[in-house]
Amino acid sequence: MPSPPNDGEDQGASPVNGPSVGSYQSSGKRKVHTKKKKGTITANVAGTKYEIVRIVINEMDFIKTRDDDETANLIWNDSAVQHEKIAELRNYQRINHFPGMGEICRKDCLARNMSKMIKCQPQEYSFIPKTWIFPAEYTQFQNYVKELRRKRKQKTFIVKPANGAMGHGISLIRNCEKLPAQEHFIVQEYLDKPFLMEGYKFDLRIYILVTSCDPLRIFLYNDGLVRMGTEKYHAPSEANLSQLYMHLTNYSVNKHNENFERDETVDKGSKRSISWFTEFLRTNDYDVTKFWGDISELVVKTLIVAEPHVLHAYRMCRPGQPPGSDSVCFEVLGFDIILDRKLKPWLLEINRAPSFGTDQKIDYDVKKGVLLNALKLLNIRASDKKRNLAQQKAEAQRRLYGHGSMKKLSAASSDWEKQRHTLERRKEELKERLAQVRKQISREEHEKQHLGNYRRIYPPDDKLLLEKYESLLSAAFQTFLAGRAASLQKEMNNPLKRMKEEDILDLLEQCELDDEKLMGKSSRQRGPKVVLTSHLVKLNKRVCKS
Repeated sequence: MPSPPNDGEDQGASPVNGPSVGSYQSSGKRKVHTKKKKGTITANVAGTKYEIVRIVINEMDFIKTRDDDETANLIWNDSAVQHEKIAELRNYQRINHFPGMGEICRKDCLARNMSKMIKCQPQEYSFIPKTWIFPAEYTQFQNYVKELRRKRKQKTFIVKPANGAMGHGISLIRNCEKLPAQEHFIVQEYLDKPFLMEGYKFDLRIYILVTSCDPLRIFLYNDGLVRMGTEKYHAPSEANLSQLYMHLTNYSVNKHNENFERDETVDKGSKRSISWFTEFLRTNDYDVTKFWGDISELVVKTLIVAEPHVLHAYRMCRPGQPPGSDSVCFEVLGFDIILDRKLKPWLLEINRAPSFGTDQKIDYDVKKGVLLNALKLLNIRASDKKRNLAQQKAEAQRRLYGHGSMKKLSAASSDWEKQRHTLERRKEELKERLAQVRKQISREEHEKQHLGNYRRIYPPDDKLLLEKYESLLSAAFQTFLAGRAASLQKEMNNPLKRMKEEDILDLLEQCELDDEKLMGKSSRQRGPKVVLTSHLVKLNKRVCKS
């Protein structure tokens, strides 16, 4: 079988300027923007080779900047970016990669991190095939094989390069003694009883949008791709182990087979849509709600494994950025998932540079929707840049003149001064939290109105499910950031974090009353919840301005 060229479904290579060759495009005329206008949103797309990205940018009425313009509102790169690049971004900018996401996107890192979570949460992380990282786990693997032999069991294993892509270097083995002990690759148990479609093995490409890591927000796109093998599936045997068109579902591999069907009919061809597959399940009386629930849990639990790494790396890149502020990073990930014959989803890998090539109409339709809906959800505004510059100027003046800074206590401070200082600190904390809550309310309102074909899967609306996820997040921080887990746990458990706007306003009003008592002013009664005192009205205005 010929080796596939390097132009497949997912790539981690350096970006190439210009459109992808031979891509499907709609026949509609494209608007051409030539001049940068005042109040427009700008996009630097020099780092992508995919024409569909430029089409979507144009449809959003974003203005394409010069290749060397580092001040654009949106920066799009096909490959991951250096931490220094993220650190240099202004608060109004957005870039399509998070630092630290490689911890689940490299096959060896995914295997290592999942192994740690499986040890502490085995019931919750049962969607990954048994995996060994060579050469470090060569001995453990051989011991496992010996145990299988003692029980007279025969299993097939799949061997993958640690940081490979597009099906390169993948092989199936049964004779495990021949595996070299010093090579760098991963070995997984092969899932030999997959759910079949018309006799063919297939996998699902699920598109996921992460808009923030601080706090974590995850959206799942309701469509995607079904990618089928091009030879009828038979259980692995010594005779068919080398028949990769049968065992591998990678588009990059199967498109070279003469049996690959480029049929544009909805229910035909070697590549189909997940919306079609969902309807297929419904028609054949499968539990579609459970299917999507299982997929969503797999995605969230996987990103929970990444969250400690991503959050730590992001805060290192953006020191001093308050929690809840707009994220300068977002990411569109491609989750590759296979179903067993009981319809249980199993995670194969995650691509942080999923292909946006559009060889066929189905690619164009699905991928355009993924990108267009993602950019609408991000809520990039022309006013962001102006607002950011004003905030920088105000912050510089505060630092210069000391406005808003609290007087420090000395050893000789009286009890009265200490009480006032405690109250002032409490008020500052409450005002900061109130601003965060209001920003979150505004963000959620925008999301609800601009979900398009996405749906939010984290944080979920189901309170019990949210509690389970938060417990897993706590376990992940303990596992991966043991040294900083206590402070992060304290941050997560802060009672203010769960308070609503009216609760915080109540506490602020109480602080105002306590302050008046300390200052010797005449005491007044707290009014009804809806009636705000003049102090609180002023306070509200100050919070809104900030």
